[in-house]
Amino acid sequence: MKIVLLTQYYRPEMGAPQSRLYEMLRGLKDLGAEVSVVTAMPNYPEGRIFKGYRGKFSIREEVDGLDVKRYWLYASNSRKALPRIFSMLSFSFTSLFSLGFIRRRKPDILIVESPPLTLALSGWILARLSGSKLVSNISDLWPLSALELGAMSKGRLYRFLEKLETFVYSRSAAVLGQSQEIVDYISAGGHNSYLFRNGVDYSRFADIPVNRIGGDRKAIVYAGLLGVAQGILNICKSVDFGKLGLEFHIFGAGAEKEDIMEFISRNPDRGIVYNGVVKREEIPAMLKRYDAALIPLTKNIYGAVPSKIYEAMAAGLPIIFSGEGEGARIIQENKLGWVNHPTDMKQLEANIREFATSSIDEIRARGIELAQTTFNRPNQIGKLYVYLKSL
Repeated sequence: MKIVLLTQYYRPEMGAPQSRLYEMLRGLKDLGAEVSVVTAMPNYPEGRIFKGYRGKFSIREEVDGLDVKRYWLYASNSRKALPRIFSMLSFSFTSLFSLGFIRRRKPDILIVESPPLTLALSGWILARLSGSKLVSNISDLWPLSALELGAMSKGRLYRFLEKLETFVYSRSAAVLGQSQEIVDYISAGGHNSYLFRNGVDYSRFADIPVNRIGGDRKAIVYAGLLGVAQGILNICKSVDFGKLGLEFHIFGAGAEKEDIMEFISRNPDRGIVYNGVVKREEIPAMLKRYDAALIPLTKNIYGAVPSKIYEAMAAGLPIIFSGEGEGARIIQENKLGWVNHPTDMKQLEANIREFATSSIDEIRARGIELAQTTFNRPNQIGKLYVYLKSL
């Protein structure tokens, strides 16, 4: 089976989609598939094309044993809608130049990662012209997510994107959903859907010893994007970790990074530490240095389940989840930690206070068991391989 992945986001960028897609491809390759990647010049989350890739329209390279073809895009992490839209549209256009690269590989399946939704349309064109089956891999529902985030209203553009969404799903041999909510949404439209969760590769965590840094003080960690959707700055302002006898360690980059660093420098007694960016390979050992993971989402995005939940399970960390939706249900139903409404900072502080005085051995054991079984990514990739071969 020959597979080409079309995605705007890929390594060496940091982020959940980049890691998830890389591990999916590595797993499919290990099972015998021939896999290649068409992606953009790396630029995320800084919003600037990385050094070594600038000034080029396209480049071909081998990344971790995978054949990767990259194309230029207009890079932006602006909070304004227009530059971000142009960034998505630019790669949706330049990716079409990969037709020759794709045809030479004669793929059986072209998997396209959405969002951006416009790239799914490019995927349909490339699949049609290369004679391959289109499989849409949906990590967020667009335009519904944009509506829920307040980035779009139900006007002409929204209705157009809804029609584009339906068009892509109806012309896909299969639509993969990253959560049960996404699969339910797609199935309700009469489309062929398959649940392929993010999950976690527990083997990355298994042989790494626990090496807690907190001593007598428990330490909570957040590792990921530092943007408005995560709301880490507001949490820093709302919760005095130092007064609770705790430490809060932050890893990552994004639009709020500078404001967070400034707040920490002005409030050195609040028990907050910024540690820079952590690479994917360093995440298991890094997480095992802490006592709990804080995972926030400021707004409920239907279908969104942060991959950090699965990594926290594998590291044996209780989860303090500030958010709603399927992610909150996973934590509550499996008794993996504490949950609060994303706007309720008093309840978040109460949950953190409860964590500070609770025995967490049972939560750790449950998380590790789930990472080895229900949410084990290699097991899911094995089932996906069989499913793709059946299309």
